[in-house]
Amino acid sequence: MKKIVVVGSISTDFVAQTSRFPEVGETVEGQAFSTHFGGKGANQAVAAAKLFPHVQMIGAVGDDPFAKNLIANLENHQIDARQVIQVSQQGSGAALIVLAKGDNQIVYTPGANNAVTADLVDQAKEDILSASLVLVQNEIPKESVHYLLDLCQDKQVPVLLNPAPARDLSEDDIDKIAYLTPNENEFDHIFKGQDQAKVLAKYPNKLIITLGSNGVKFHNGQEVIHVPSIEPYQVKDTTGAGDTFNGALAVAMVHDLPLDQAIHFANLAASLSIEKIGAQTGSPNVAEVKARGGIEIDWLAG
Repeated sequence: MKKIVVVGSISTDFVAQTSRFPEVGETVEGQAFSTHFGGKGANQAVAAAKLFPHVQMIGAVGDDPFAKNLIANLENHQIDARQVIQVSQQGSGAALIVLAKGDNQIVYTPGANNAVTADLVDQAKEDILSASLVLVQNEIPKESVHYLLDLCQDKQVPVLLNPAPARDLSEDDIDKIAYLTPNENEFDHIFKGQDQAKVLAKYPNKLIITLGSNGVKFHNGQEVIHVPSIEPYQVKDTTGAGDTFNGALAVAMVHDLPLDQAIHFANLAASLSIEKIGAQTGSPNVAEVKARGGIEIDWLAG
């Protein structure tokens, strides 16, 4: 049975909507406030689970009032949460998000997500090595990601790393990754001062640069391929678009789609996600993807 294992953060998003972002030292009035389930790891797990029924989450929550609901939310999306631990005397992860004119500013506090250590990865080794693909992000400690890459390389389990938030990444670690999905800012951080086209050519069918509304670029071994974005009907919240893209891309890859088709599918899912408020509530299910149509999705169950 094919399975996606997500190793990453689980948090609560606190979202304020306003007409414009405040300047430094300024207070502006908000139009609405809401809380949503979040964390890049959980966001990507939910995005994948809405499209594919075999997803497992490995992560950590605190011992605060949010923890029980964070785990229940994963289980409500039919995600296997057996390897989500609860950390005593620690708060769960949190993100403070300001939305203005369809864009966002975010302050992220990891909390219990820092407890996703190499030891926890090792504890979940049997589940990780049973995966068809492992999906991981940078909202857990760097040492844990490094250990996970070593573990998966040794057993030839493909890893999709979404390097967000941006931090340094060695060539050795890049060589262990099956798919690397930075946005432009993350690319500039990882590959400081390097020409984008040359780096893409160095990592064909591995390096996938997301460009927001300008689509996605990768190198197919012969040339740089640009996969255009798909225009949303309306833009309400861009917060979860990248996470939806990565979750949907993981689903497409475990179905063995050619990379250009997989990216096109992930672009469609990301486009649908920004038509709703909330990183997880925005990600589409199978019916919503099929209703929008426009691409070949007969392989998608449901």
